[in-house]
Amino acid sequence: MPNFQIPQVQKVAIVQKTGGTIEIQKDYPVRQQNQLAPGECLIKMEASGCCHTDLHAAIGDWPIAPMTPLIGGHEGVGIVVAIGSNTNASPVQLGDRVGIKWLADSCLNCEDCRKGREQNCASAKLSGYTVDGTFAEYAVSYVNHVTPIPEGFPSDAAASILCAGVTVYRAIKYSQTSAGDWIVLPGAGGGLGHLAVQYARARGLRVIAIDSGAEKKKLTLSLGAEVWIDFKESKDIVADVRLATGGYGAHSAVVTAAHSSGYTQALDYLRPGATLMAVGLPGTSTLNASIFFTVFKSISILGSYVGNRQDAREALDLAARGKVKVHFITKDLKELQNVYDGMAAGKVAGRVVFDLKK
Repeated sequence: MPNFQIPQVQKVAIVQKTGGTIEIQKDYPVRQQNQLAPGECLIKMEASGCCHTDLHAAIGDWPIAPMTPLIGGHEGVGIVVAIGSNTNASPVQLGDRVGIKWLADSCLNCEDCRKGREQNCASAKLSGYTVDGTFAEYAVSYVNHVTPIPEGFPSDAAASILCAGVTVYRAIKYSQTSAGDWIVLPGAGGGLGHLAVQYARARGLRVIAIDSGAEKKKLTLSLGAEVWIDFKESKDIVADVRLATGGYGAHSAVVTAAHSSGYTQALDYLRPGATLMAVGLPGTSTLNASIFFTVFKSISILGSYVGNRQDAREALDLAARGKVKVHFITKDLKELQNVYDGMAAGKVAGRVVFDLKK
C-alpha cells in the first residue's frame, strides 16, 4: 500500500468574507490522516476548474449564503493520499485518482438519495460552498462521493467535466429529446455552454447556439452547432429560432446563461410539447411564464441541478472517449482574482483550469 508524505502546511486561495478579494495563503494547515473522520479522504490536488458558481460564492449574491472563510472550487482532480480511520468498505483506495464535484457528500439513505437525487439531499455538503473546496494543494472530501477518473484521461481535461460537464449532461439527458430534434442553448459559448453543444451533438441533436462575440461564434460552430444567433445583433431571437426550425420552434432549450431573459425568450420559441431545462442561476430573478400558453402548448419546465454519481461517471466516460473536449486555458492559482474579474465582465470563453501540481 502506498505511503504518502503529507506536509503540515499548503498553499490555498481563500476569501475571508463574502465580497472580499481572494487571498493566497502559503501556510494553511493540511488535515492529517489522524484528523480525518470516518468516510473522509485527503486528496493531493493536481488540477481544479473554475466555475461561475465559485464567483457567486466569493461575492455572496445567491439566496443561500456560503460559509466564510471559504476555500472555493468544486471541479478538482487529484490522488487519494489518506483515508479516515474506521472507514467502512471504502470504494476508493490510497493512490486512486479521483474527482471532487459540487456535491461533496450526502446521506445516501433519504428518499432523494435512494431515488438518485443525491444533490437534493437535505444533508448535502457542497464543495467550495458549505465545505472547503479544491482551490488548494490538498482537499478533504468523502469516499462515497469522489468520482473515479478514467485511466489515461488527463486531470486538467477531466476537472471541468466534474461540474460543468455533469450539469449540462444531465440536463440534456432529461430534456425529453430524440436524435434529430432541435435544441437551443443560450450561453452556448460559455464554460457550460460549449460542453452542452458537444453533449447534445453526441446524442444526435441539432444545436442552435445563442451567445455573443466572434470568438464564441467560432467556438460553437466548430463544435457542431448548426445555427448561431448573436443576441446582441439579433433583432428578434424568437423569430430567428423559428426560422431555423422551419417555423415550428425548438424541441427543447437548455438555458445555461445566468440571465432571466434567456428563460423568458425560450418559452416563446419552443414548439408545442417542448421542454425548457432550467440550469443557469440568475440570482434572485423570477421566471415570468404565461400560465395560459404554458398549458396550451403543453410546455414542460424542469429544473436541473448538477447531477448524481452515475451522471458523473457517464459524463466522464463520453469525454474520456473523445466525444466531448473541454476548451480550457491553464493558469496559476494566484491568478484566481483576475479570472473572477474576467468572468464578471463576461470575457471568459470556455473554461479556466488551475494547475495545482506546481
